[in-house]
Amino acid sequence: MAIKLREIVEFKGTLKVGGSGLRIGGAKEGAGIGETDNPIIRHPITHLPYVPGSSVKGKIRSLLESKHCPQTQESGLPCKCGRCAVCDLFGSGDSKTIQSPSRLVFRDCQPTKGTQEVWEEAGTSSEVKTEVLIDRNKGLSYGRIGPRTTERIPAGSDFDFAFSLRIFEGDDTSKYYTLLAEGFELLEKHYLGGSGSRGYGEVAVVVNDGAPMAAHLRQKAKGA
Repeated sequence: MAIKLREIVEFKGTLKVGGSGLRIGGAKEGAGIGETDNPIIRHPITHLPYVPGSSVKGKIRSLLESKHCPQTQESGLPCKCGRCAVCDLFGSGDSKTIQSPSRLVFRDCQPTKGTQEVWEEAGTSSEVKTEVLIDRNKGLSYGRIGPRTTERIPAGSDFDFAFSLRIFEGDDTSKYYTLLAEGFELLEKHYLGGSGSRGYGEVAVVVNDGAPMAAHLRQKAKGA
């Protein structure tokens, strides 16, 4: 079946780190004195923290699958049915069930100019949080486990955010916009990155006029 591209719609805005730090882990190359146990991911040239587009896309997809995809609800694995709206948008991930290509591209999120200036003035682009495992009976640090140190992007940091949606002839764009809006709402109610159950990863995504991305998408769904 031929699939004809109709247009590519681009969305831009800001990913805002809310009231708690954001942690998206990076590779640890060594174990130098004074280094954290769990570093965050950084740009290899600027060494500034960034938010991978794959992290945002994967999180939104997983939340939508948990709500709408029986295959994921039963197995806990990504949906690969190739027929549902989530697979239409994000791709099925299984060559045997692919009906059409993924429609979404999420860009890596680099820190805004304003955030870079704040970090430069503060002399740091991250914070180090120390956590300890407590022996419940003694009320003291447990054995040799901890304290452990974890690096986070500080609360209040902003990142340039962008993603695009490929629309093919015959697509129900209103359905896609509505589903994406729900995904962004779920993201803001849940968390991004690691250790969300311990308060990390509160984020919001807004468009350039300050409105929530979810509201912007719902508005587009009405006009689609």
